[in-house]
Amino acid sequence: MRVGITLGRDERNVAAEARWAEGIGFDFLACGEHLFFHGPTGNGFVTLAAAAGATERIRLLSALTIVPVYPAAILAKLAASLDQVSNGRFDLGIGIGGEYPPEFVAAGVEVKHRGARTDEALEVLGPLLAGETVTHHGRFVDIPGLALQPPAVQKPGPPVWVGGRKGAAIRRAARFGDVWLPYMYSPEQLASSLTEVNTAAAEHGRSVRGAVYCWGAVHAEAATARQQAIDVVSEVYQQDFTPLADRYLLHGDPAGVVRRLREYYDAGARDVVFSAAAPNAQARTEMLELFASEVLPQVRTWTD
Repeated sequence: MRVGITLGRDERNVAAEARWAEGIGFDFLACGEHLFFHGPTGNGFVTLAAAAGATERIRLLSALTIVPVYPAAILAKLAASLDQVSNGRFDLGIGIGGEYPPEFVAAGVEVKHRGARTDEALEVLGPLLAGETVTHHGRFVDIPGLALQPPAVQKPGPPVWVGGRKGAAIRRAARFGDVWLPYMYSPEQLASSLTEVNTAAAEHGRSVRGAVYCWGAVHAEAATARQQAIDVVSEVYQQDFTPLADRYLLHGDPAGVVRRLREYYDAGARDVVFSAAAPNAQARTEMLELFASEVLPQVRTWTD
């Protein structure tokens, strides 16, 4: 199992944090984004570009890029450029957003069109990243016979991780995704949805890798980890996560976290994005050090 961590919210510390994460052994760095949200959040492409310049080996995942707030051609250009500056280390995670409608108003995009915009953007994204000449005249995308130069380093393009929770996201992952990345999912939900994804993907002659995005906390005291996870995630999402904690949040002492990750692995997850729910920067560093020293070595041994 590969493990990545989300970058912290202080964008001034991205380069140092990226070097530290690479040195301590994590497989990839993930960064989400919003234009506007309940708290501080940056732009995924800019943040990951800073991480790319500070590192050499660790992979970089946008988890998730809110596709419908970008014109499709600009999205492709940003993705290709980030793949170039990272020398082929970028993975593009895509989602449709919608949990904070005011940012769609600010972007001049109807929130009700976010799914349709995303699907149409994905139709042209692959060919653009591959450097093909694209002619497309659709509802939201109009490209008059243009080829993106330079294209992505990776051929045919960066791996596409499709995030979400519902049926439309499952269908999108089957058609366009290399990785299915649900969040707020139990292992049972992951197993069921991954079967759906790959059943549908087979119709397109494709297969999709399983992953999971987990907010969570690890601490020497399991009860402390649980409460930290609840407190932080409740603040981020502006709702009480107490009744959802044991189903959706990854928490516990190191042994407990390993056991829960094994459940996700057995359900089909081969990658996990761990978003550390810590009360402050020092606690976050300590949490990730504990994860790296006592959880990471064990999950790394799990292979097909």
